[in-house]
Amino acid sequence: MRVQIICFLLVLLAATYLCLDGPTNPRYNKFIKQHVIQKMSASECDHVMKARGINNNRNCKNTNTFILATNEVVKSVCGKNGAPYKENKNMTISLQHFDIVVCKLKKQPGKKEKGKSKCQYDGEKLNKRIIIACIKGYPVHYDNDIDYID
Repeated sequence: MRVQIICFLLVLLAATYLCLDGPTNPRYNKFIKQHVIQKMSASECDHVMKARGINNNRNCKNTNTFILATNEVVKSVCGKNGAPYKENKNMTISLQHFDIVVCKLKKQPGKKEKGKSKCQYDGEKLNKRIIIACIKGYPVHYDNDIDYID
């Protein structure tokens, strides 16, 4: 009986581990929420940051970058559309340039004005290659963007 329980627990543990891969992985889902959007203008930073609840421990996040693409296109950077970046085995650089919107905090939080978020952002639309961390073929961290490789 104990052997059956142990076997059941091992199967359950393995199934749980496998479920953390891909779309059910909390790190992948957080990455998508924080960094991937199909359409966005630079002037929408305030709205998108607030709507997606992007902050650092309830404080305003200084900078956040949005990749203007579908989840699948960004995910492909972890495969055939990316290359290893420097010595870090998880870092990958895209082979193509992406339109991105970089949102930078412009106003430090102060007294919240009626109807306005305390965090206000300036946005800039750019076209660059992206550097992301990938685990098991899924993006989990936005590291940087770059115009060229040194």
